[in-house]
Amino acid sequence: MIRYIVYTLFAATLLGAAATPASAQDDKYFGIGFIVGEPTGIDAKIFLNNTNALEFGAAWSLDHDDAFHLQGDYLWHRYNLIDLDSQDELPLYFGIGARMVLLDEADDVVGIRFPVGLDYLFYNYPFDIFAAIVPILDVAPETDVDLEGCIGARFWF
Repeated sequence: MIRYIVYTLFAATLLGAAATPASAQDDKYFGIGFIVGEPTGIDAKIFLNNTNALEFGAAWSLDHDDAFHLQGDYLWHRYNLIDLDSQDELPLYFGIGARMVLLDEADDVVGIRFPVGLDYLFYNYPFDIFAAIVPILDVAPETDVDLEGCIGARFWF
């Protein structure tokens, strides 16, 4: 039952965010790509404005057999912390989110994510590359802490 509630909330949030106009990265506000690390899978990011974004992932764990991750984060971006000699940008981002790890042979895991990363935004090209580290506080079925990390790339529309 909880699985279907999470699927519904995830889909509703994604659809609602996709309908939100944004102005980040000039005309590039929706990106889709991949993440490699723990977990490995598909990643999507939607800029709500120049500073705020929603990021979603659907991925498989390399750590646990038959573990499928659904995750979503609300992100804040800090620009101009790292000065580049071009029009490209390298914002630091941080945020809060949620994850659900769906397991075949055990109770599903629900946790709170605290992502921190760097996102290299190319000015003249419709893609970016990023790296993140994500401390996680699992809250169900038991309380635990976890640490995930990834690198990835997205193509922007």
